[in-house]
Amino acid sequence: MTSTKAVVSPGGPGRADTAGPARADVRTGRWWHVVEDGRIQCDLCPRNCRLQEGQRGYCFVRERRGGALCLTTWGRSSGFCLDPIEKKPLAHFHPGTAVLSFGTAGCNLGCRYCQNHEISAARRWDRLGQEATPADIAGTAQSWGVPQVAFTYNDPVIYAEYAIDTARACQERGVRTVAVTAGYIGAVARADFFDPMDATNIDLKGFDEDFYRRVTGAHLRDVLETISWVVNQGRTWVELTTLLIPGLNDSEVRLREQCHWILSELGADVPLHFSAFHPDHRMLDVPPTSPSSLRRAREIALEEGLHFVYTGNVHDVEGDTTRCAICEEVLIVRDWYSILEYRVRPDGTCPTCGTVLPGHFGAEPGTFGPRSIPVRV
Repeated sequence: MTSTKAVVSPGGPGRADTAGPARADVRTGRWWHVVEDGRIQCDLCPRNCRLQEGQRGYCFVRERRGGALCLTTWGRSSGFCLDPIEKKPLAHFHPGTAVLSFGTAGCNLGCRYCQNHEISAARRWDRLGQEATPADIAGTAQSWGVPQVAFTYNDPVIYAEYAIDTARACQERGVRTVAVTAGYIGAVARADFFDPMDATNIDLKGFDEDFYRRVTGAHLRDVLETISWVVNQGRTWVELTTLLIPGLNDSEVRLREQCHWILSELGADVPLHFSAFHPDHRMLDVPPTSPSSLRRAREIALEEGLHFVYTGNVHDVEGDTTRCAICEEVLIVRDWYSILEYRVRPDGTCPTCGTVLPGHFGAEPGTFGPRSIPVRV
């Protein structure tokens, strides 16, 4: 149950109080309650951190201040960049268009291979980040002619209030929003977080509870519950990504179990991306994923009955190609983040058999290409 309490004691830098304006990067949070011993429990994610005054949760950005739970990074970002939408990765959401990407700091997972650990593990980022209100972000996307904003780089679940406020500001200006997340969010906050999002890519990091616990510090069952809820009860377009790590989550048995679960619980039309692992952070001793392993994972997923399976972080035109699920006609050909061929009808159907291609497609693809352009907000 979300607490209605929002009492924050006055005084001190960065505190929200009635004596003066609050700093841009501190907001009273949602999804918390006071437990029997007087501690505050954060209900945003399954960790359910219980905090004394001045303590921060595992994510490091949610802190108890003056009897309330506060988000300490509201209005601050680790930076902004224009990216191709395919980089998120999303293959069935307005192909070829640009997206304004940003993140904050911290994370509620502890992935040993994190490729953004400078951001997700940051402990002093509030001194370095750019200030940007939701209106600033939506206005910047609009002024650049960019049709969507992505919450990425670190997991937007931990800055959910900021992401939701930004999504609403974007909606007012006709700008779409995308959440790139590991899906480690509590049931009480799922609808609040995902409802304003137009699309999401959720990391399904493997299909083994022991792998999740040892390598990410999280639990598989909570992620599966989130994915199932968003696909079956939410309004958000969903694609999934699995970073394939040699020897850890790439066995044929686990891959078939994962694909079987997707097929039975979500349906055959949810796109699945297999991405290549590169040694990073605390897993420098693990070799990179071979292209053949990615291709084999894709073959397994197709054999199991999934319709749209892609490879990522490697050069693989076939693995980036979208085909009709019924007649197998080539509909979209990609080379990295460039659209080489686009044959989807304006009504989103296959020109050969008329089957609807699941997702969101325009009459023509975007032409942004593979660029990444840093911007100031």
